[in-house]
Amino acid sequence: MGELDRAILRLAVPALGALLVEPLVSVVDTAFVGRLGAGPLAALGITTALFGLFFVVFNFLAYATTPRVAYALGRGDRQTAFRRASEALWLALILGALATLLLELFAPLLVQLMGAEPAIFQDATRYLRLRALAGPAVLVMTAAQGVYRGLQDTQTPFKIALFANVLNALLDPLFIFGFGLGLAGAAAASVLAQSLGAWIFFQRLRRLGAFGPFPGLRPLLPYLRVGGEMFVRTLSLVGAITIAAAVAARIGVVAMAAHQVLWQVWLLLAMGLDALAIAAQALVAKYRGEDPRKARQAADRLLFWGLVSGVLLALWLIVLAEPLPRLFTPDPKVLSAVREVWPVVVLATPLNALVFVWDGIFMAAERFRFLAGAMVLAALVGVLCFFGALAFGLGLVGVWWGMAATNAVRALTQAWGYYRARLVP
Repeated sequence: MGELDRAILRLAVPALGALLVEPLVSVVDTAFVGRLGAGPLAALGITTALFGLFFVVFNFLAYATTPRVAYALGRGDRQTAFRRASEALWLALILGALATLLLELFAPLLVQLMGAEPAIFQDATRYLRLRALAGPAVLVMTAAQGVYRGLQDTQTPFKIALFANVLNALLDPLFIFGFGLGLAGAAAASVLAQSLGAWIFFQRLRRLGAFGPFPGLRPLLPYLRVGGEMFVRTLSLVGAITIAAAVAARIGVVAMAAHQVLWQVWLLLAMGLDALAIAAQALVAKYRGEDPRKARQAADRLLFWGLVSGVLLALWLIVLAEPLPRLFTPDPKVLSAVREVWPVVVLATPLNALVFVWDGIFMAAERFRFLAGAMVLAALVGVLCFFGALAFGLGLVGVWWGMAATNAVRALTQAWGYYRARLVP
């Protein structure tokens, strides 16, 4: 195993651990709140979806920060790397405070728009307002993860994320049942756990010298520009996925249930492949500053690992074609519908892996506008395929060929951009 391979694994393995840990706050809250009854669980479901949707637009704090920090580090300019880190943290604090304010003001309206029934409206509103207090902490943790990835360290974010999730798991039963706070106790536990996690991140970075006085608004504008471009990309992706689900629902109940099972498998695969994308963001950006030729070598090697990972995952899908879907449903009709689509998912997996790695490479090169344009084009093709599947009676298989076509268009545009692109400005 060469130097590049070791560097990739050193970044990707802890990144995978952090990705696996991240959803645990929601999973643990659901497990404990579920014991309170259907009403609190429904309220939690509505507000968790709202909270996640509201904060997903701020993921650019990690995406924009990693390449800027890593590029400066690669040039040997640690002072600039820390200045970029400080800018990201300041922006996280500002945006986190604004997000919290908006959620506090508009919580009742948002819960109403989600269609909450009167019986759970008050509980859902109270939970969302309490949960919103974690806004600055959530965004500081997002930015801090971007900083550490740029510093070529994915172990620290994994350890802090694990600590915050374990703390949340310990506080949940204490607050929900021990103090008798019910659903509000779950919110309080999450806020405390994430706030402490953010505080640990903040203190560690401050001791490194990666947090300084407020830099003014001008240095923060590049992050906001990336935020706009990433918003277009995210909106296109989420829009296409939502339309695919809507088309599946129109095909029938069985098709929709099978679509949900297939989508969960797709997400599970994406979570594993995203670790390589994170390694690409950190490593390629660092080598851009250090040695452009090495940046290209690292990118090529990451694509090789992406293809290998995709093929291996596809082989595992073949082996697990029967038992894996049964983890989600025992219904024979749904399983039969899943079985029909399964070969499409298998065939698409290696290409999906390349798409994830290319995403990370282009983020490392700060080509966010290109990624947004590629996603808009791919989403348009996907939507045409979804409606075509409905119009021509192609069923759920047609919908999933549309999903595969969406990523195929992304792969083609990324390949074109990659083989024409310079990885240094």
